Amino acid sequence: MGRKFFVGGNWKCNGTGEEVKKIVSTLNAGEVPSGDVVEVVVSPPFVFLPLVKSTLRPDFHVAAQNCWVKKGGAFTGEISAEMLVNLGIPWVIIGHSERRLLLNESNEFVGEKVAYALSKGLKVIACVGETLEQRESGSTMEVVAAQTKAIADKVSNWANVVLAYEPVWAIGTGKVATPAQAQEVHSELRNWFQANASPEVAATIRIIYGGSVSGANCKELAAKPDVDGFLVGGASLKVVIFFLFLPLPFAFSSWLLVGLMRYLMLPLPSTA
Repeated sequence: MGRKFFVGGNWKCNGTGEEVKKIVSTLNAGEVPSGDVVEVVVSPPFVFLPLVKSTLRPDFHVAAQNCWVKKGGAFTGEISAEMLVNLGIPWVIIGHSERRLLLNESNEFVGEKVAYALSKGLKVIACVGETLEQRESGSTMEVVAAQTKAIADKVSNWANVVLAYEPVWAIGTGKVATPAQAQEVHSELRNWFQANASPEVAATIRIIYGGSVSGANCKELAAKPDVDGFLVGGASLKVVIFFLFLPLPFAFSSWLLVGLMRYLMLPLPSTA
């Protein structure tokens, strides 16, 4: 059985209560493939998790953007895995480059967080990726392999992990890895799992791409054999654009065409 396509929307630190309600309402109205074809997960800020969880369509799922490395306690400002489980949140993003770079989360710390979240029953979108300096020095695979190994040192069962390759130099910059560059890294990561985990893990783990992917390049990226989906950032807040990332055979259904034209402020076609 093939790997199910995965599309995640990371809303980051954006939105108000009213804006979130509008986003969820638009998501709920959309035409999408069945859950047998694609798995859709959206990740709002922590304060909106209960709102989104209670109002989002049941075939879409919700992720937190981070969680703490151990059980709750005297850790001001942190959210524990147990709290997310208590809220009924099934997914969490861990190791995003913004936390690695801005908050100095090390590979080892990320590995411990992934392992703890999994031990409490959460599913994890684990992020890896290189900076521009690392890519230009030719050390991309050395970097992402080390990041992946730090997780593998703590995790033996990868069934509930989706690995997101997000080249740091392409996040929020408008730059994007070419489909060939993305496929090269995804393929090498799969080879890494073949050599360091098992052939089964290598064949089944979903490796998704997350570096300034857009509606313009997502179809070509998705056609690559080792690209199993996307982790979409700011574009996921624009729901009509977000739907373009889904593997829709009816990508320009009347609903989507009208929504897209309204978003682009184009005149609607005549119905005559």
